[in-house]
Amino acid sequence: MWSKFFKNTNQQIIVAFLAAVLTGYLHQPFLYTAASTISLLFINILKCISIPLIFLSLVATVGSMENFEEFKRLGKRVVKYTLLTTFIASFVALAIFLIIDPVRSGISLTEFSSDIIQQNTNGKASYLTYFINIVPSNVLSPFVENHVISVLFLAILCSLAILTLPTQHRAPLQEFFSGLYGMTMKIATWVVCLMPIGIWSFVTLFIRDMRDGMIISQLALYLCCVLLANLLQGLVILPAFLKIKRLSPIKLAKGMMPALSIAFFSKSSSATLPMAMRCAEENLGIDKKITSFAFPLCTTINMNACAAFILTTVLFVSIAEGMTFTLVDYIMWAVIATIAAVGNAGVPMGCFFLSSALLASLNVPLNLMGVILPFYALIDMLETALNVWSDSCVVAVVNKEVNEEVRELPLTPSL
Repeated sequence: MWSKFFKNTNQQIIVAFLAAVLTGYLHQPFLYTAASTISLLFINILKCISIPLIFLSLVATVGSMENFEEFKRLGKRVVKYTLLTTFIASFVALAIFLIIDPVRSGISLTEFSSDIIQQNTNGKASYLTYFINIVPSNVLSPFVENHVISVLFLAILCSLAILTLPTQHRAPLQEFFSGLYGMTMKIATWVVCLMPIGIWSFVTLFIRDMRDGMIISQLALYLCCVLLANLLQGLVILPAFLKIKRLSPIKLAKGMMPALSIAFFSKSSSATLPMAMRCAEENLGIDKKITSFAFPLCTTINMNACAAFILTTVLFVSIAEGMTFTLVDYIMWAVIATIAAVGNAGVPMGCFFLSSALLASLNVPLNLMGVILPFYALIDMLETALNVWSDSCVVAVVNKEVNEEVRELPLTPSL
């Protein structure tokens, strides 16, 4: 019975959390030393695989498309609306974060953050220098220096280059990067399996910090930010997007309800894919060719909820650990969260893991991530449903535009 109990990841997390609360309140120095050592090991592992994971996930996802012409013909619509909705989700989360201010630490919009953008001077010249540094002079330097934005730049550049190559040259590269991505995901899976141990260390240190004055209400405000961003995106932004395209949100929601229910309880967009395609075709009359192309692509790159979670989590944890941000920093992080969400495909607990990876690359302590993790199981249910709902909206809009385009084509005269 006990072996079966401890094979369940959620139960392991609960046990680890309760054990951490106990050890945290025992106030024994040797327990704090053990927790600090284990947490440091986890941070080192995350730093080791964070940048490769972000790079390979994007290259493997975008580079796996059939060709650039296909990307332009149908994919451009899916990608356009995917990026648009994900970008909006990221900025909605940013607005909510700034309004609620979960850290309550007097965030300054004028103080420049040297920790984040690594500059030595202030003013326009400093911002210009930062943007110039996005393009690296050495292909390896972004990976060595943990320069996230430069890595994202290289990933996009490589992805688009692969799509433009002839088939005989493109296929080996797709296989190569997919293999590397699979290897990195396997390592990520192992790390996730060991997370209960990490949770014990992170929560133990959190309890210690809380005894020293950390306010627990900050965590509640953080969770409100994440949930409110998801609800606003799902119930207001996406329905408005459908209305603008002259589609009925209520009709679409009714037709996709079986798929949305599966997404909520399974917490897996991939597992929901067959039902989502079936609902779109049978209940809504969407063209099978479009569903077979658009839904798998959306399932891979359309992550509205993930963008909101990444942005809110990175800002919350980093600010709680003493970092400050400018308005430009916030905008840059909204862009980073959007791109990172697009590359989040097939990674177990992908949003949580990518958030941890970004924080690790910034040398931010991850103790708070261990406290957030027990709540992530509930957050993940809502996030998965939102992602599938967003997929459905994008597919419905693309189907409508393609049908309208076909009707507008001039008829070819018969011979």
